[in-house]
Amino acid sequence: MMNDQNPPDKKPAVELPTPADLPEDMATQPLPEQPADAMARIAELEAELAQLRDRWLRSEAEMQNLRTRTKREIEEARLYAVQKFARDVVEAADNLRRGLDALPAAQEGEAELLSKMRGGFEGVERAFLSILERNGVARHDAAGQPFDPELHQAMAQQPPPEGVAAGTVIQAWTPAWTLNGRLLKPAMVVVAGEGVSETA
Repeated sequence: MMNDQNPPDKKPAVELPTPADLPEDMATQPLPEQPADAMARIAELEAELAQLRDRWLRSEAEMQNLRTRTKREIEEARLYAVQKFARDVVEAADNLRRGLDALPAAQEGEAELLSKMRGGFEGVERAFLSILERNGVARHDAAGQPFDPELHQAMAQQPPPEGVAAGTVIQAWTPAWTLNGRLLKPAMVVVAGEGVSETA
C-alpha cells in the first residue's frame, strides 16, 4: 500500500535559509561592491603597486651603487695602503742612484776594487728595482721626454738646446715614481722653455 502523502517520484522541497538562520558574522557582511567601486579600487591598488615598485627599484639602484663604491674603496685601500712606505723606499732607491752617480766613470785600467764596488752597487740597484716593480712601484726616467705635469715638477727652465723642442725635459734631477699607476713622487726636472734667455 502506497503512502499518498509522500509519493515516490517527488523529492522533498529544499527550504532556503532566512537571514535569521545564517551565522551572525555572515548576516552582517556587506553586499559585494558594485562594478564602478571595484574598478576604482583596482586602479587605487595598481597605483600603490606602481609606487612600491618605483621605491623598490630606487632602493635596488642605491644598494648597487653602495656595493660598487665599497668594492672600489676596498680595492683602492688594498692597492695604496703601502703608499707612505713606498714613498720612503723610493727615497732610498734615489739615494742609491746618487751614490752610483758619485763614483768616477769606468775607465780602462782602473783599480779592481773600484770596478767590483761599482758592479756590486749596480747589481743591488737592479735587484732593488725589480723588487719594487713586482710590488707595483715603477720608476719613470724623464730626461728627453715631453714635459708631463702628471709626472714631472719643473724646477727650472733653460733655453732649448739645438734640435730640442720647447717643452722637452732636458735634465732630470730625480726620476718619477708611481704606485700601481698613481703618482708617488714627481720627477724634479729642468724644461726647455721657449723664449727663455741664457741669463734667466
